[in-house]
Amino acid sequence: MRLSNKTVLVTGGANGVGFAAAKLFVAEGARVALAGHDGMALRGIDTELGDSAMVLKGDVRSIEDMRLVVAQVEDRFGDLDAVFANAFHPSASSMDDGDQKVFSEKVDTRVKGTMVTLEAVLPHLRRGSSFIMNTSFAEPPGNEGALITGAARTILRSLAQTWSFEFRQREIRFNAIATSTVDTPATARSGMADRDLGNLRNEFAKLLPTGNWGEDEDMAFAALYLASDASSYVVGTELIADG
Repeated sequence: MRLSNKTVLVTGGANGVGFAAAKLFVAEGARVALAGHDGMALRGIDTELGDSAMVLKGDVRSIEDMRLVVAQVEDRFGDLDAVFANAFHPSASSMDDGDQKVFSEKVDTRVKGTMVTLEAVLPHLRRGSSFIMNTSFAEPPGNEGALITGAARTILRSLAQTWSFEFRQREIRFNAIATSTVDTPATARSGMADRDLGNLRNEFAKLLPTGNWGEDEDMAFAALYLASDASSYVVGTELIADG
């Protein structure tokens, strides 16, 4: 098994890609801590994941929350071998929207949340560990409706490279995953009407060689690769899994 005897923290794990990754990590032999901010969404997940997992409530935007999460992981499982920083806020955006609340929520969750997560876990990351960031959709630069998502993705890619050098003495690998459009609960919360979302699925699928949207499990396998020793020579890069 590819993660045997390793401890992994997954944020944004209540559903979608994060939950699929947590399940896959457990199946691959890992001890998994899954964190999310929505207590209702987290109910029953620990039963499904089994004894090798723990489910914790915490907001990645809060250093106090994340330090508490990490302390609980440390108490039960010990230091961390990998982190999948997967939390994000889904919604399309453009300058015309003029919604500062949406801007703050998206940037705070994806960018600040990733930085807060690293600050909390850093004292507990083992030498040679892996820190993985989900940079969201692998859209071309300047794509309409992707203003904040694209900006956040650019920042996270830069952080993967910068942190790889900053923490090279500890041999921590920082990498990112750019995913395809995936059918997840987050997609349904994007604010689009069902018919518009269906049309988007059909049109987007036509642009992909695979001819279909990705599944949560497709992205989870990309995260598994970066969390495992198989990617030990992959550092500061963005793995694009976009179909």
